[in-house]
Amino acid sequence: MSQRSRVLPGFGLSLGFTLAYVSLIVLIPLSAVFIRSLGIGWDGLWEILTSERILKSLQLSFSAALIAALVNVIFGLLLAWCLVRYSFPGKRIVDALVDLPFALPTAVAGIALTSLYAPTGWIGQYLEPLGIQVAYTPIGITLALIFIGLPFVVRTVQPVLSDIESELEEAASALGANRWQTITKVLLPILFPALLTGFALAFARGVGEYGSVIFIAGNQPYKTEIAPLMIISRLEEYDYAGATTIAVVMLILSFAILFLINLVQAWASRRTGRVAQ
Repeated sequence: MSQRSRVLPGFGLSLGFTLAYVSLIVLIPLSAVFIRSLGIGWDGLWEILTSERILKSLQLSFSAALIAALVNVIFGLLLAWCLVRYSFPGKRIVDALVDLPFALPTAVAGIALTSLYAPTGWIGQYLEPLGIQVAYTPIGITLALIFIGLPFVVRTVQPVLSDIESELEEAASALGANRWQTITKVLLPILFPALLTGFALAFARGVGEYGSVIFIAGNQPYKTEIAPLMIISRLEEYDYAGATTIAVVMLILSFAILFLINLVQAWASRRTGRVAQ
């Protein structure tokens, strides 16, 4: 065994405990979901996978989570930049408000957003005459996912921004780079792995989100029904095999997307030399 492998005392015991813990908390429950979904049979499985209503709900959940995560990457980066690079009145309050979606119960967030953007809400009543409806549409679902996903991007990018020395920007400027070149050639390559991590976390949270979405969605079949709602509906009908089958489909799709994101993140980290080989 190499010296590097013996750095952690009791490596074998630690590894065994880690694998046992992961198996009990993650692998065994997920295996139970897969096994339970097989109880519906191949005909039942195919019926669920080809159901237009379920396909529409899966499409809505993944597309809304994807759009929300992309929006959060852009505005989360801007917010993290302001919190790290600038001082302004109320900065500590803004910094604390970023964590509010973490502490706020998701159902409370959903009720608050619905109260604001419903046709008779504080904001929705001004949007309604313009022909813009937010609540009870995919727009409202995306807005709710943006709300609960923003902290993941900000808190992932913020420490990386803090570690970037201002001398890098000064050196780029001294070498003749303009502001745009400094951002795209110097800063973004360093921030890219962190942005991907924040994107993955926000996306994963959005796909499985239920509490903050259920109120503002309106739950109209084929229009604003999300996949987690279909799982809850199957459970209320005591169709446990059907519920677990939908969960398995979501799990496989989410794992495939997150695996792809991790591959891109590893490539970006190696390219910028920010990770040990």
